[in-house]
Amino acid sequence: MTQSIFTVRASSWGGLFDCAYAWQGVHMLGIRKPAGLRAHLGTSIHASTAAYDSGRLPGGQALSIDEAASIFVDSLRQPDRDVDYSQDELSVREAERIGLTLHTSYCLDIAPRFHYLAVEAKLQPLDIDCGNGVIVRLTGSMDRSRVTDAGDGVLISDVKTGSAVIQQGEAQIKGRSPQLGTYQLMYEQGEQVLTKGAQIIALHTSTRPSTAVSQVWDAKRVMVGTEDAPGLIEIAAQMFRSGLFPPNPSSMLCSPKYCARWATCPYHE
Repeated sequence: MTQSIFTVRASSWGGLFDCAYAWQGVHMLGIRKPAGLRAHLGTSIHASTAAYDSGRLPGGQALSIDEAASIFVDSLRQPDRDVDYSQDELSVREAERIGLTLHTSYCLDIAPRFHYLAVEAKLQPLDIDCGNGVIVRLTGSMDRSRVTDAGDGVLISDVKTGSAVIQQGEAQIKGRSPQLGTYQLMYEQGEQVLTKGAQIIALHTSTRPSTAVSQVWDAKRVMVGTEDAPGLIEIAAQMFRSGLFPPNPSSMLCSPKYCARWATCPYHE
């Protein structure tokens, strides 16, 4: 039997089940669009906090908070990819103020609470044979995540930025299980060790920046399923097997601002 391999990045699982039609356009047909300034702000914060955390690992080159902050400023002002500055009502100057506030708060208040074992660990692809010639290949580099020593096990701690990552003072975990569950599965396969669970470190990029850390939960359960319900990997395999990628005109991201396939999509009218 001929086998077909379908590659799904850990960070794209949410998009696959939000609007499979849009996901197919980006990840299978290569239709893309530039990110907005707020998304680029998040990328720049990730760059500086990761550099700071990497310096705290054994053998790492320690950086002061200010030295790591300069990485944020350089990334923000000199993007290495296209940025659509018209997407957000946010100036570069305001983005810099928000980012520097969050960077400093993270380094002073969040990072010292954790014992990181790895920062932005590289993961080997994990192939899952779903039967009938379909192999789902999980990929991802944990480019915004850390592996944390929790004392009685290891956690996948993911740094999330955005204007909705904290609500009523709590770090939001809703919708995060597919990505972090994939990281758990891939890390366990590569390191031959079970993970205790996942956790969100939230950096709120509103005009009033704030930080929060979520509870620990088992994110991989939604990927592998239970005795009573199939996991997302199995459901995705059925989608790949049929070749049907359902649209979702009710998606919160169904707009020309967010969807790269909007101009040719017949379903949002």
